[in-house]
Amino acid sequence: MTARPERQGPLAIDILLDAPQWDAVPAAQDAIREAIGTAAEQTSAAAGELVVLLTDDVAMQKLNRDWRGIDKPTNVLSFPAAASAGGAQTATLGDIVIAYEALDRESRAEGKAFLHHLSHLAVHGFLHLMGYDHQTDSDADAMEQLEVAILGRLQIPNPYLARDIANG
Repeated sequence: MTARPERQGPLAIDILLDAPQWDAVPAAQDAIREAIGTAAEQTSAAAGELVVLLTDDVAMQKLNRDWRGIDKPTNVLSFPAAASAGGAQTATLGDIVIAYEALDRESRAEGKAFLHHLSHLAVHGFLHLMGYDHQTDSDADAMEQLEVAILGRLQIPNPYLARDIANG
């Protein structure tokens, strides 16, 4: 596993590579840092640290099974940190895990650029760390609107547009 810690605005973002497929995408780490940094600017994110684990479907399936009771891989999981006791210099925000194969499959199936979809998943995972969710329709709408606004600042097309047109 390799890490390249780096500060992005008020955030310290550690990216860990846990699957060799990610070695073929050297721009992934910069895309993640830019996406999360932009998301932090658009939310009330306090200074803190987070880890992004770039892994594969096998590891993701195990995490999804162990933590969510769903025995299949998924594209992104977020693990918000427990509230820290007072006095900590830097808050730990949590961890984001992204699976290469799921990301690649979805990018191809949906006709999205790999790095655009990666940025979207990083933003989505970060927003979960910040307390956003999509358990209700109104929460999902609010989260999606924020994602679209953040991605727009990154000049990434609305990832929900094709779905909205199909449902429209």
